[in-house]
Amino acid sequence: MKSAINWFEIPASDFERAKTFYETVLDIKMTEPFPGMKYALFPSEPAEGGVGGGLLEETGYEPSQQGSLIYLNGGDDLAVPLARVEAAGGKIQLPKTAIGSNGFTARFTDTEGNRVALHSMQ
Repeated sequence: MKSAINWFEIPASDFERAKTFYETVLDIKMTEPFPGMKYALFPSEPAEGGVGGGLLEETGYEPSQQGSLIYLNGGDDLAVPLARVEAAGGKIQLPKTAIGSNGFTARFTDTEGNRVALHSMQ
């Protein structure tokens, strides 16, 4: 097994608000490949072993502070996207914190109420 993670999905109660939040915080452009669905893809390179994921608004998918925690790529230094969290409508739960030789982590609540984390080596 090359990776323990293959795909992730982050639920949204307001799709456009959530999409704007993640595009702003991560400085990315998400794509919407499924007409008629409120589903956007995070950029990824699965052909190179990257793990992809999506953001969706759909019945039965509820934002949560409980359960599994998704760690998004914080880039070269997670302080950069973390600095955009609150201005984009989220709330920082754990500031940038060193985790030894594994780099740094931080946690936030997105505009939908999901608990999400960032990771970087710097």
